Amino acid sequence: MNLKMQLLLILFLGCVQFVHAQEFLPQTYPDRVVLTWAEDPKTTQTVTWRTSKEVIESFAEIVLADESPEFPKNTSRLTAKTILNNDGAVQAHYHNVTFTGLLPGKLYAYRVGHGELYTEWFHFRTAASEVEPFSFIYFGDAQNDVKSMWSRVIRQAFIDLPRAAFMLHAGDLINRTNSDKEWGEWHHAGGFIHAMIPSIATPGNHEYFRDDAGTLTVDHHWNATFNFPSNGPCGHKGTVFHTDYQDAKFISLNSQMINLDENSRKIQAEWLDDILAKNDKKWIVITFHHPIYSSKEGRDNPEFREVFKPIFDKYNVDLVLQGHDHTYGRGSNIPMGVNTQSEEATTMYVVSVSGPKMYDLTTDKWMDRAASNTQLYQLITIDGDELHFDAYTATGELYDSFQIIKKAGGKKQIIDKAINWPEKTTLPARYRERYTEEQKAAYNKIYSGGNE
Repeated sequence: MNLKMQLLLILFLGCVQFVHAQEFLPQTYPDRVVLTWAEDPKTTQTVTWRTSKEVIESFAEIVLADESPEFPKNTSRLTAKTILNNDGAVQAHYHNVTFTGLLPGKLYAYRVGHGELYTEWFHFRTAASEVEPFSFIYFGDAQNDVKSMWSRVIRQAFIDLPRAAFMLHAGDLINRTNSDKEWGEWHHAGGFIHAMIPSIATPGNHEYFRDDAGTLTVDHHWNATFNFPSNGPCGHKGTVFHTDYQDAKFISLNSQMINLDENSRKIQAEWLDDILAKNDKKWIVITFHHPIYSSKEGRDNPEFREVFKPIFDKYNVDLVLQGHDHTYGRGSNIPMGVNTQSEEATTMYVVSVSGPKMYDLTTDKWMDRAASNTQLYQLITIDGDELHFDAYTATGELYDSFQIIKKAGGKKQIIDKAINWPEKTTLPARYRERYTEEQKAAYNKIYSGGNE
């Protein structure tokens, strides 16, 4: 083979490798390393990773982290549970291990792999045994252009809060159900962050499809990737569950099933009522995908609201974190109108978006603060009787801020720190082009920027 042919062959093989890399195909080397909790965050940690299906047996090694490079001498090794995931196009083995018997509030080092193919050592920290301040990150929909556009959001959030206790994802992590490539983008965007900060995630409509029998079915990657507590109602594995982190209870509801399956709606409502009736934690945070009150024009979820809002009110739920509407909005004292400083505050509802897909804001404004055409992430801190909420734009600009303060007798006060701050309410370009002059006028009665 002459030199020219050799160069052409090298170029061709390089292009093939690049295409394959962008398809995120499984290899014998482990990838897609994600932390979750299947059990108690104080004494356990679950890790999941992926390999090609040729890897039958895989392992996880763990040890208390130490400043000395000699720490691996003391590792314990566990054999992973392995399942075959087949999305119809890509087959891969997903491996998972739950580390148990861990010490609360300690930093651990771990790695995963097999033979000579192991990842680098990652760190994670267990939850404290006593109540102390902690912070977490909340993301609305990533969904579209995840590798190119959502990556900057999760990485900026990590820069701002590298010691986050966990990340909470309010559904629609990807756009096309069972797309291994899109899940590859989600894992790529977070990279090592997913391997060091645990995730709590609730599914959105884009994580669901109807199988050949017409049954609503969660994306094949969901339960292969995430190992959440098995304390939810029967038939809702990995999508309805609760996790206690210190003095806060975090609950995931499956709003896709609530909206489309009347039986599931009833089952989840009864389960939630029972869980909250037994709750002994100070703070209650609930996440699901479809908003109780929509922040996008023309959307509403009345069946969901009619069944679940009375439960939220009954148990004085503190914070509800949602996605789906590709805008930002938050408000309390619903449906009384725009909130003011209140000594008898109710549930604070938040809708947010972290990816690049944008919608128009509703003109039926229930929000105290809103944004359109803006990628955001939220940093939330729980410290004793106070919850601090800060929303940031993708460029790290503080956009919204409020506090919830617990008072005697179960009362709460909300302190709105963003009163009179300018709002980012410019219509996305496709809506500026689509709106009639009458629609723009109606929009501008509520928000500025409709004609910008």
